[in-house]
Amino acid sequence: MATPLKLSHIAAGAIAVLVGYTSSVAIIFQAIDAVGATPAQAASWMMALGLGMGLTCLILSLKYKMPILTAWSTPGAALIAVGMDGVTLGQAVGAFVFSGLLLTLTGMTGWFEKFARLIPDTLASALLAGILFQFGLAAFEALNTDPTLVLIMGGCFVGGRLYFSRYTVPVCFAIGCLWAWSAGSFGTVTGLNFAISAPVFVMPEFSLQTLIGLGLPLYIVTMCSQNMPGVVTLRSAGYAPPVSASLTVTGLASLLLAPFGGYAFNLAAITAAICAGPEADDDPTTRYKASIVAGVFYCAVGLGGAAVISLFLVAPPALVATIAGLALLGTIGNSLSHALLDAEGREAALITFMITVSGISFWGIGAAFWGLVAGIIVNHVLTTPSRKARRTQENLHLHAAEPNQSHQK
Repeated sequence: MATPLKLSHIAAGAIAVLVGYTSSVAIIFQAIDAVGATPAQAASWMMALGLGMGLTCLILSLKYKMPILTAWSTPGAALIAVGMDGVTLGQAVGAFVFSGLLLTLTGMTGWFEKFARLIPDTLASALLAGILFQFGLAAFEALNTDPTLVLIMGGCFVGGRLYFSRYTVPVCFAIGCLWAWSAGSFGTVTGLNFAISAPVFVMPEFSLQTLIGLGLPLYIVTMCSQNMPGVVTLRSAGYAPPVSASLTVTGLASLLLAPFGGYAFNLAAITAAICAGPEADDDPTTRYKASIVAGVFYCAVGLGGAAVISLFLVAPPALVATIAGLALLGTIGNSLSHALLDAEGREAALITFMITVSGISFWGIGAAFWGLVAGIIVNHVLTTPSRKARRTQENLHLHAAEPNQSHQK
């Protein structure tokens, strides 16, 4: 008998979509403006991005029964926003197609999946904790802007963990919305057009300079800053994600939707953590239903185009920050606990965590990638055979001395 859809599935899927859009839709608008898109083309971009995320979420989650969420490439949008000098819209689309082809080939060859298996679980957990840490911290920083709202939602969260654990996050979200509504914190929206968006095709133009200057960097930042954390998120939640298949699906979506504005799709990390955590469902085998809900919502938002996006933007920032932090609190705690569990790899895990939290960026590649690289190097150096033997000997000496120390006390 099939497990019915739960309220926690619906809440997790809705929160994932809310967080996904409100956290980075402004960057998408900047990218659209940078390419000089017309209003019709801008609506087409939002439609292509929403449908691309929704359909890839549905395909992967239904096929593999895992909470596999996808997302647009946020660093890719930032790259587009600042890298369009002298580039026409057609040339930009050609670069998007080129990047999508590279993403597809990466999935089909399977080399990225082999690389991902080499990452120790402790480093994967540390990386995830570092990625999500800022979202958890933002929930408490929101006390500066709307202390009453945050305290009410925080009190509801603590009470919910005691009395209605399964529904803690959705109840917190509902109470937060009610309070914000009564306090007049929601913005006003005027001039909405709820007509379904129409796709606008832009013919790709292939320029070697644009392919190298925009297409290749778009592929690199999407792989390093987006797909790697996405794989880590699912692994840390206890899943064995189909990495190659996921990259193939998102790469094909990028390839097909690029002429309509779907510039790059990838595995999600932060929103995936919302649907892959215990808040979505106590049973890990049915959490994929939360990502299915998210996929449906993504499709609906995409069909609504820019008009629906504006509805997301009227939500109070403190409400979005608080519900995201509370929804991810358990995942952050579990990731940190697992990352520091093994004394042998604790230093490497801490370095990965702290570099990821630092937010540094080199050559357009974010802190998550550099934290992982540093962690792998340190882990390799500190886990050489001689080091392991020395640490084992030190531990034996410590254990042998413990009875004497206890006796002295």
